[in-house]
Amino acid sequence: MTAERRARLLLALGAAAGLATAAASLVGGRTGTGGLSPDVVATVNDAPIRRDDYLRALGAVATDRRAPITDADKQQVLNRLIDEELLLQHGLDLGLARRDRSVRSQLVAATIDLLASAAAEPSPADLRAFYDQHRAYFVQPDRLRVHQILVQVHDGDEIGAAARAGQATARLRAGEPIDAVRAALGDPEVAPIPDTLLPPAKLREYVGESAARAALAVDAGGATDPQRSSMGFHVLQVVERVAPPVPPFEEVAELVREEYRRRADDVALRSALDGLRSAAHVQVTDALP
Repeated sequence: MTAERRARLLLALGAAAGLATAAASLVGGRTGTGGLSPDVVATVNDAPIRRDDYLRALGAVATDRRAPITDADKQQVLNRLIDEELLLQHGLDLGLARRDRSVRSQLVAATIDLLASAAAEPSPADLRAFYDQHRAYFVQPDRLRVHQILVQVHDGDEIGAAARAGQATARLRAGEPIDAVRAALGDPEVAPIPDTLLPPAKLREYVGESAARAALAVDAGGATDPQRSSMGFHVLQVVERVAPPVPPFEEVAELVREEYRRRADDVALRSALDGLRSAAHVQVTDALP
């Protein structure tokens, strides 16, 4: 492995830690000339190596060995953190954060995580109020009972198969029984759809994403437009659809918390980006290529 590649790898590994250290230094006190602050074990060109980071690294070493940690081990861990910080700083000086796509991507991802996680943990009252305002979000999609007419493409005749499927849809919408339409225009199904209520995820297993989505948009008694898949053209008649009840808060409390945090993190990130953009000098070309 070349020295430059080793430096890039260590820079990538240290990018998130470097961001966290930088953020901590903004809120922490400056180190005075009389010594290091209690939460710092070393500085490298005025960049602090935090005690918590050192203890985490030392703990990782301790879990990999049975013998007690020695002073030499402690010094080795500290030296490794110092080397990592030196390589991180040198890599930034070399412009690797801009030149190397993998480093740039990890740096951007770490920054997004840092900015988006600014939202405080919601209280139980916050979660309950969020659930009350967004009950519909936590309701599962309708379950459907559908019948199908499958029109396969024979001998590459795509136009003819599409025409037959279109006729099937028209005859179903005109009120003709599906058995008669299937006998006249359909083909045998390798895996017939069960004649029972199915959740959308299960229906997709039988007919594919497009046909399942089309069925969800149709009221009971209606028929879909022909939907193409690798099996041919699907025409679905929705026989019955049932909307599941709204689940009580206690059953979806964890989902509520996750969605609350996701939306709060999105707001925090958008606010941070707006602040960064307003403080930056951005020029854009008059005509994009």
